[in-house]
Amino acid sequence: MDDVKRVTTQTLKEMKARSIPIAMLTAYDYTSARILDGAGIDVILVGDSASNVIAGHETTLPITLEQMIYHAQCVVRAVTRALVVVDLPFGSYQGNSQEGLNSAIRVMKETGAHAVKLEGGKATVPALERILDAGIPVMGHLGLTPQSIYRFGTYRVRAQSAEEADRLREDAKLLDVAGCFAVVLEKIPASLAGEVSRSIGIPTIGIGAGVHCDGQVLVTHDALGLTTDFNPRFVRHYARLAETISDSVRAFVADVRLRAFPGPDESY
Repeated sequence: MDDVKRVTTQTLKEMKARSIPIAMLTAYDYTSARILDGAGIDVILVGDSASNVIAGHETTLPITLEQMIYHAQCVVRAVTRALVVVDLPFGSYQGNSQEGLNSAIRVMKETGAHAVKLEGGKATVPALERILDAGIPVMGHLGLTPQSIYRFGTYRVRAQSAEEADRLREDAKLLDVAGCFAVVLEKIPASLAGEVSRSIGIPTIGIGAGVHCDGQVLVTHDALGLTTDFNPRFVRHYARLAETISDSVRAFVADVRLRAFPGPDESY
């Protein structure tokens, strides 16, 4: 899909229909988003994972709506091609559907993003329906939903039991019927993810959900090796930037100590 000038929700539906896998990564700042967009990424997720990789929190729960809006504003300024999706953070939509609508409207009006993402299935349908009725595209998120980590009590693979798998199947169909344009499937058995992907009309984006989803997403800090203390099975390191940056900083420090920087060409 390199010939697409601007990726839209319709583009993703067409990609699913044509069996073209969708590539999605996270970004939280202008510079990173500009690089991802220029490299041909289809979807940029302004994820509440910023709570972990940017702010240093243990979970995604502490990040606020205002902080998500700030990160999304930075990202949107950089993007000319990718679809920009913004996570609605914990506490901004679970209380009631009106609160969810208000949060989504703020994100869309104040950032210029193209869609929002909500975690959860049946319980979130009232909120996402109100958001959809307002004309705001919604991406769903099922399986391991990090905003519910204290209820799960663990980051283990979800939907391994027959009961939970049936509930996920039902929730995926509910999100499809409600009008979501896509759904993230996180850390569920690959066979189940493939089954769900074939059974619903909207694209599925997998993270730790096997190759049979309609697309894949990773946290950019994980994919590029910027995080060194988080190594789940589903992450592939496409670079080791933590090592590269560390080596570069050591070289800079050494040059400064030796007065080798700046040199004549770097001085006025």
